[in-house]
Amino acid sequence: MSKNEAKAEAMRYVSNAKEILSEKGKKESGYYGDPKYIKMAGNTLWNGVLLALDHKFPEIKNGKGRADQSKYRQAIKDGKISKMFDSSYSLLHLVMGYDGVGDEKVVKIAIDTARQIINWATH
Repeated sequence: MSKNEAKAEAMRYVSNAKEILSEKGKKESGYYGDPKYIKMAGNTLWNGVLLALDHKFPEIKNGKGRADQSKYRQAIKDGKISKMFDSSYSLLHLVMGYDGVGDEKVVKIAIDTARQIINWATH
Protein backbone atom coordinates (compact mmCIF):
# COMPACT_ATOMS: atom_id res chain seq x y z
CA MET A 1 0.00 0.00 0.00
CA SER A 2 1.39 3.39 -0.96
CA LYS A 3 1.61 6.33 1.44
CA ASN A 4 -1.31 8.04 -0.29
CA GLU A 5 -3.43 4.90 -0.09
CA ALA A 6 -2.54 4.40 3.59
CA LYS A 7 -3.38 8.01 4.38
CA ALA A 8 -6.67 7.87 2.47
CA GLU A 9 -7.67 4.65 4.22
CA ALA A 10 -6.73 5.93 7.69
CA MET A 11 -8.56 9.20 7.07
CA ARG A 12 -11.60 7.20 5.98
CA TYR A 13 -11.68 5.84 9.53
CA VAL A 14 -11.71 9.43 10.83
CA SER A 15 -14.60 10.28 8.50
CA ASN A 16 -16.49 7.18 9.56
CA ALA A 17 -16.06 8.03 13.24
CA LYS A 18 -17.29 11.58 12.69
CA GLU A 19 -20.28 10.22 10.77
CA ILE A 20 -21.12 7.81 13.61
CA LEU A 21 -21.06 10.66 16.11
CA SER A 22 -23.03 13.11 13.99
CA GLU A 23 -25.72 10.62 12.96
CA LYS A 24 -26.08 8.53 16.11
CA GLY A 25 -24.17 10.20 18.93
CA LYS A 26 -27.16 12.27 20.08
CA LYS A 27 -25.20 15.43 20.84
CA GLU A 28 -26.88 17.78 23.28
CA SER A 29 -25.47 20.65 25.32
CA GLY A 30 -21.87 19.86 24.34
CA TYR A 31 -22.03 16.10 25.05
CA TYR A 32 -22.63 13.05 22.93
CA GLY A 33 -25.26 11.12 24.82
CA ASP A 34 -25.15 7.56 23.51
CA PRO A 35 -22.15 5.66 24.92
CA LYS A 36 -22.57 2.84 22.39
CA TYR A 37 -21.79 5.17 19.49
CA ILE A 38 -19.12 7.10 21.37
CA LYS A 39 -17.35 3.77 21.93
CA MET A 40 -17.76 2.85 18.26
CA ALA A 41 -16.34 6.19 17.15
CA GLY A 42 -13.41 6.01 19.58
CA ASN A 43 -12.48 2.51 18.46
CA THR A 44 -12.84 3.50 14.80
CA LEU A 45 -10.51 6.46 15.30
CA TRP A 46 -7.99 4.33 17.21
CA ASN A 47 -7.99 1.75 14.41
CA GLY A 48 -7.32 4.52 11.88
CA VAL A 49 -4.30 5.64 13.90
CA LEU A 50 -3.01 2.07 14.12
CA LEU A 51 -3.53 1.54 10.40
CA ALA A 52 -1.33 4.56 9.65
CA LEU A 53 1.28 3.42 12.17
CA ASP A 54 1.28 -0.06 10.63
CA HIS A 55 2.18 1.59 7.35
CA LYS A 56 4.97 3.60 8.98
CA PHE A 57 6.31 0.64 10.98
CA PRO A 58 5.48 -2.53 9.02
CA GLU A 59 7.96 -4.52 11.11
CA ILE A 60 5.74 -4.15 14.18
CA LYS A 61 2.79 -6.00 12.75
CA ASN A 62 3.95 -9.60 12.66
CA GLY A 63 1.74 -12.61 13.07
CA LYS A 64 -1.91 -12.59 14.00
CA GLY A 65 -3.79 -9.77 15.61
CA ARG A 66 -2.68 -6.36 16.74
CA ALA A 67 0.68 -5.62 18.29
CA ASP A 68 0.71 -4.26 21.83
CA GLN A 69 0.60 -0.45 21.91
CA SER A 70 3.95 -0.39 23.73
CA LYS A 71 5.67 -1.57 20.54
CA TYR A 72 4.34 1.43 18.64
CA ARG A 73 5.43 3.70 21.47
CA GLN A 74 8.97 2.28 21.32
CA ALA A 75 9.14 2.70 17.54
CA ILE A 76 8.12 6.36 17.60
CA LYS A 77 11.31 8.35 18.13
CA ASP A 78 9.79 11.82 17.70
CA GLY A 79 9.06 13.22 21.19
CA LYS A 80 6.04 15.28 20.16
CA ILE A 81 4.46 12.39 18.26
CA SER A 82 5.20 10.05 21.15
CA LYS A 83 3.21 12.32 23.47
CA MET A 84 0.43 12.55 20.91
CA PHE A 85 0.37 8.75 20.63
CA ASP A 86 0.03 8.46 24.42
CA SER A 87 -2.77 11.02 24.35
CA SER A 88 -4.52 9.20 21.50
CA TYR A 89 -4.26 5.89 23.29
CA SER A 90 -5.84 7.41 26.37
CA LEU A 91 -8.51 9.46 24.63
CA LEU A 92 -9.49 7.20 21.74
CA HIS A 93 -8.96 3.74 23.10
CA LEU A 94 -9.68 4.18 26.80
CA VAL A 95 -11.81 7.30 27.40
CA MET A 96 -13.96 7.05 24.29
CA GLY A 97 -13.54 3.40 23.27
CA TYR A 98 -13.96 1.77 26.68
CA ASP A 99 -15.62 4.36 28.88
CA GLY A 100 -17.86 6.00 26.28
CA VAL A 101 -17.11 9.53 27.51
CA GLY A 102 -18.65 11.94 25.03
CA ASP A 103 -17.61 15.43 26.08
CA GLU A 104 -17.56 17.31 22.76
CA LYS A 105 -14.31 19.09 23.66
CA VAL A 106 -12.56 15.81 24.43
CA VAL A 107 -13.86 14.26 21.21
CA LYS A 108 -12.63 17.23 19.16
CA ILE A 109 -9.14 16.99 20.68
CA ALA A 110 -9.11 13.23 20.09
CA ILE A 111 -10.05 13.62 16.42
CA ASP A 112 -7.46 16.37 15.88
CA THR A 113 -4.74 14.28 17.53
CA ALA A 114 -5.66 11.24 15.45
CA ARG A 115 -5.42 13.31 12.26
CA GLN A 116 -2.01 14.66 13.23
CA ILE A 117 -0.61 11.19 13.90
CA ILE A 118 -2.07 9.86 10.64
CA ASN A 119 -0.53 12.77 8.72
CA TRP A 120 2.85 12.18 10.39
CA ALA A 121 2.79 8.43 9.78
CA THR A 122 1.82 8.75 6.12
CA HIS A 123 3.82 11.79 4.96
